Amino acid sequence: MNADFIAVLDYWEREKGISREVLVAAVQEALLAAAKKAVGPARELSCEIDPKTGDIKAFAKLMVADKVLSKHDQISIFDARKIKSDVVVGDEVQIEVTPAGFGRIASQYAKQSLMQGIRRMEKAMIYTEFKDRVGEIISGVVRRFERSDVMVDLGKFEAVLPNRERVPTEEYQVGERIRCYVKAVENGPHGPDIILSRADPMFVIKLFQIEVSEINDGTIEIKGVAREPGFRTKLAVWTRDDKVDPVGACVGLRGQRVKNIVKELNNEKVDIIKWSTNIREFITNSLSPAKLRAFEIDDVNKRAKVLTSEDQLSLAIGKRGQNARLTAKLTGWHIDIEAEVVVNVGFDSKVAKAVDEMAAIPGISREAADKLVHHGFLNLEMLGQAEPSDLEGFEDIKDQAAEILASVREELARREGGVV
Repeated sequence: MNADFIAVLDYWEREKGISREVLVAAVQEALLAAAKKAVGPARELSCEIDPKTGDIKAFAKLMVADKVLSKHDQISIFDARKIKSDVVVGDEVQIEVTPAGFGRIASQYAKQSLMQGIRRMEKAMIYTEFKDRVGEIISGVVRRFERSDVMVDLGKFEAVLPNRERVPTEEYQVGERIRCYVKAVENGPHGPDIILSRADPMFVIKLFQIEVSEINDGTIEIKGVAREPGFRTKLAVWTRDDKVDPVGACVGLRGQRVKNIVKELNNEKVDIIKWSTNIREFITNSLSPAKLRAFEIDDVNKRAKVLTSEDQLSLAIGKRGQNARLTAKLTGWHIDIEAEVVVNVGFDSKVAKAVDEMAAIPGISREAADKLVHHGFLNLEMLGQAEPSDLEGFEDIKDQAAEILASVREELARREGGVV
């Protein structure tokens, strides 16, 4: 076998960590097929490859016989004793049956088989090494693109970042180093594949576990996460220690902890929310900074109707409904957000109400009350501060001025005295 083949063995042994003995064993099956084709029928045909020189030899085990009836299965005792002097009839003798030019033919078979064997061994090594690393964050280098999938070099192995697990706002360049979440090790048609993700919500959780020591040691617990990759994530946190502020710990001093995570997420917005068993409080925290006015809670169907002012409605719902959607995912409740209906009393209604209140006072007719209101006296307090001269200027009520004012002051005195 030529030196190129030996170089291939050296390369795969060095780069992939596959021992030469294993590689040689992977080739021998192909060599045997090549030998059967080149040598023809032979009893117990086998091949040997020198792992240092790459020389390939074919051997057959023949039965020693007085008379050879089948040259593929037997050898005469005369020829056998040339190989081993003490053989007797019935013994087995291994003889070399390497045909001329066999090395070249076997080398081609061996190279093809080696590549197939290496792929099988790589897949087996992938499963062995990564089956227990699902859920970890690893770093790799973008090597190439296959359609919309990104192939990531992890060193000894290659993983795939499928299009479905990519963040839609991110672009990757060949040679760029990226961090990913190991989502699964799947058995595909060609063996196990390492499936990576940057879009999975667990990617954000793992980043917080790495960055926030209180989460890692169990002081703070992540109760839920809702994510729209590349745009916004809501994370609900809770603390086992009342002395620890779960939101403040995740944000970090001057916001440094969450800044590091946002940087890794390419400026995706991250809302850290205090979790609560009280659904009203939890929804309020999740929809913050929008200010909410009222709730209608249906515990049986896990539905909540949230009322807010007109100016807070768009803030609560969010751009394209994103804030409301993420809150629903985070809480597990169906949430309807509506603007509170505010009844604006019109001018005519206010005038009518003022006339009714004025006419209810003994001594003031409805006609007089209507005239007083239209002259600007909208309530008793305003009328009680008037003097008779103030009313005498109005032709339509000047004759009743003294009587009206007396009735008003009597009513005010009655009210101040607590008489209802």
